[in-house]
Amino acid sequence: MIEIRPSDERGPADHGWLQSRHSFSFAAYYDPDHMGVSALRVINDDRVSPGCGFATHSHQDMEIISYVKKGAIEHKDSMGHVETLPVGEFQLMSAGTGVTHSEYNPSTTEPLEFLQIWIEPNVYGIEPGYQQKQFDARQGLQLIASPDARGGSLLIHQDACLYQLRLHAGQSVSHSLESGRTVYVHVVSGAISVNGERLSEGDGATVKADDIVEFTGHGNSEALIFDLP
Repeated sequence: MIEIRPSDERGPADHGWLQSRHSFSFAAYYDPDHMGVSALRVINDDRVSPGCGFATHSHQDMEIISYVKKGAIEHKDSMGHVETLPVGEFQLMSAGTGVTHSEYNPSTTEPLEFLQIWIEPNVYGIEPGYQQKQFDARQGLQLIASPDARGGSLLIHQDACLYQLRLHAGQSVSHSLESGRTVYVHVVSGAISVNGERLSEGDGATVKADDIVEFTGHGNSEALIFDLP
């Protein structure tokens, strides 16, 4: 069973300096039919104007993943990290007992485009943590985050795995889905088919009750794949 979330049906937000599309209910956008999938609570597709950004704000008990599509994020937090997150790198911040941070577009000329992802943890009140990593640009499925940090992946405090999917035109790869689990797909760029259903940039899809999820590329394409409890 597959349920498609078309890109143009995502919730819009226009704050002048920030243009965003929300895959799930967030802030002023509320849709009771789209509150998240399993532990996946937020996918915001954000575009930040040059020299602008999110001032210092707080989070608690949430696994927060950022992935830059264009530009770079200038990150500062209460754990003492002052970092730059460039295109293609993943950042995972475990908010735990509480953390404050800011995110800015340091460029004075170019917009910042990034995905902000929230996953609800399965443990609460932990010490906050920060991880950042550039992964090899390999074709097929690349494990980015897992509950046991296997294969050099980032450690996430949830029974969930995040994969990066890269495909050429006509290239296919499959993912085995264990009983009772759910896969959510978000297309970052290009177009792919998921079990025969074509998705384009910004589209999402929820897959349940299938043993195998098959992905096929239409031109060079990239997607994030969430294997969820």
